[in-house]
Amino acid sequence: MKTRSKTLATWLALVGGGFGLHRFYLHGPTDLIGWLLPWPTFAGLYGVQRVLEIGQDDRMSWLLLPLLGLTLAATMLTAIVYGLTPDEKWNARFNAEAAPSQSGWGAVIGVIFALMIGAAVLMATIAFSGQRYFETQVEEARKISQ
Repeated sequence: MKTRSKTLATWLALVGGGFGLHRFYLHGPTDLIGWLLPWPTFAGLYGVQRVLEIGQDDRMSWLLLPLLGLTLAATMLTAIVYGLTPDEKWNARFNAEAAPSQSGWGAVIGVIFALMIGAAVLMATIAFSGQRYFETQVEEARKISQ
């Protein structure tokens, strides 16, 4: 068995979490969640493309963009959990049959970046979704009042 590094898992979740890289690193290429993670990421990226081409009034992008935001926020939360897991628990879970690993400041720095990125992405997703929802409600109210 190979030793699984907590620092590397944290940074893989931070950088490539939307594509399931951290899951493949920890659980191997047969991990179902790792194979399912790219779908909402690609759907959200398609929503970003639609916004850039069509504009913010595209209702399909209203549905697709929050998928990207929530997927990225969830993977940032995963990076935070990985980075803050005590070394003893990490080694018991992922390095039970291998040599124990020690994490250092790399995991802590990864947690800091994941917290900043995750908070920004989550707030932007909530703001975008809320704005679109209330704009739709105002349009419907105008139709009813006329």
